[in-house]
Amino acid sequence: MRVLDTLDELDRRIVVAMQQDGRASWTAIAELVGSSTATVARRAQQLIADGTVRIAVIPARGALGRVDSFLVRLNCQPGTQVEVAEELAAHESVRFLTLVTGEYDIIAEIVVQGGAAHYPQLIQRLQSIEAISRWRSDLIMHVYKVGHDWSRQLLTGGIDAPPDAASAVDIPLSPWDVDADTCEPGHFDEADWRILAELRDDARASFQSVGERTGMNESSVRRRFDRMRSRDCLNVITLVSAGALGMGAETLLIVRVAPSRLQAVAGALVQYPAFRYVAAILDDNSLFCEVITTSVSALNDFISGTLAHLEGVQGWTGAMELLYLKRGFVETPWWRAQLEATPPIGDAATISGP
Repeated sequence: MRVLDTLDELDRRIVVAMQQDGRASWTAIAELVGSSTATVARRAQQLIADGTVRIAVIPARGALGRVDSFLVRLNCQPGTQVEVAEELAAHESVRFLTLVTGEYDIIAEIVVQGGAAHYPQLIQRLQSIEAISRWRSDLIMHVYKVGHDWSRQLLTGGIDAPPDAASAVDIPLSPWDVDADTCEPGHFDEADWRILAELRDDARASFQSVGERTGMNESSVRRRFDRMRSRDCLNVITLVSAGALGMGAETLLIVRVAPSRLQAVAGALVQYPAFRYVAAILDDNSLFCEVITTSVSALNDFISGTLAHLEGVQGWTGAMELLYLKRGFVETPWWRAQLEATPPIGDAATISGP
């Protein structure tokens, strides 16, 4: 993996563009970032090759039928956090997983096929992992935002930049991916699944090469891919470590909100690019949020200057993300190298609001 502080301004712009569409042509990205196609192609391919960026194609959440999601917070026996996290990350039902500071050691999202009624059977297997000492689950009731525009802060002036500030960057805003479950198993056939399997770990593979590996012609692969994408049956995701872009703080917040203001507060928070994820959970009239900021100072300024003054916000708790192993069901390519390069970290206090 590339040393984190070596990404220059052009590298960062290329990454921001790839977060909007990981399959965009190098020519299209070059036009967006103001560079030549050859330079963009060379730099982007190197970012992918050295593990700084990973681009994946994954089926939509409803592709396998009804699903429900749970926010899981757990503690481990001392010194076993990484081993437990690695074992959990290997499970196909784990969509997101990170090591954190504060009251808990690991926070994850688990997606349960067949709905919440099947959760007890699933967690019986997961909770049997040795060294897990505490497990807390909360039902995720509604997802308001799963965004990939958090890195836009690098180009628009920070976390408090107004939503329309992106227009000055000439990079289009990505649509919200709210897991609306508009896709169903009947929207796929066996050929579609073969295409998705080929693109999962090589999302920028050409339609011609996918066709050669799946026994289909290029036009058929292209037509099927475009159909699945237009029906929201697949997601193209670009994973990059916030640290690689110089973003200094990745934080998970549980924001307590007056019941009558839950929808309004969620609507306000999703306007900020720094909020990558906003969802309502069943417990305690709360919103679960992931916030990515340029620094701890920027996080503090937003919490004290903006979040604390939103009507209906009653308080919050939170934890810093130390190392995330999985996002969008895809394992990050850099976590092992990052762990090896990181000195031991002591326990940190939980961030608390009023």
